[in-house]
Amino acid sequence: MTETSSDNGNPIQIEIFPSRLVRPETAKELLTEISNLDGIIRAFIQGPRLPTQVPYGPAKGSVVNHPSREHIQIGDTDIELSVLVGRIRLEIEDEDVKENLREVCERVLPFGFEFREGLFIQKKQTVSDYAKRGPGADPKLLGLYDPKSKVDNITVLNSEESEA
Repeated sequence: MTETSSDNGNPIQIEIFPSRLVRPETAKELLTEISNLDGIIRAFIQGPRLPTQVPYGPAKGSVVNHPSREHIQIGDTDIELSVLVGRIRLEIEDEDVKENLREVCERVLPFGFEFREGLFIQKKQTVSDYAKRGPGADPKLLGLYDPKSKVDNITVLNSEESEA
């Protein structure tokens, strides 16, 4: 059985809130460095969605080629950025990881950022989790579903650890 965040002692939740929206190159560098840290339990990226089509007006339905919609490679996983990175929320194991994470942010985000500790990710199954995944959902994915999303936009990195 997979260890849930609440079974893992007392994990810390961190929110990284950059002073401005992060470009895809910077997001790739930041996410790669974060994924290389040990002790990251789960994370999600939040920001304004990049539309694939014009939603209204005379050009409704036309394809939008936004320059920030890119595929980035993190480890062995290819991810399409469908949002501009506005904030990153993470659940980590302990204070040592927190300091390593802060060092990574100071190195990669020279324009400044807010680094907050609090409760940002649900620890228990929500109605959206139940509706999307049912009663046997993976505990590491709880609270990470977008109830309005029509596509499954969750990517699992370091899957060998999650299968243990």
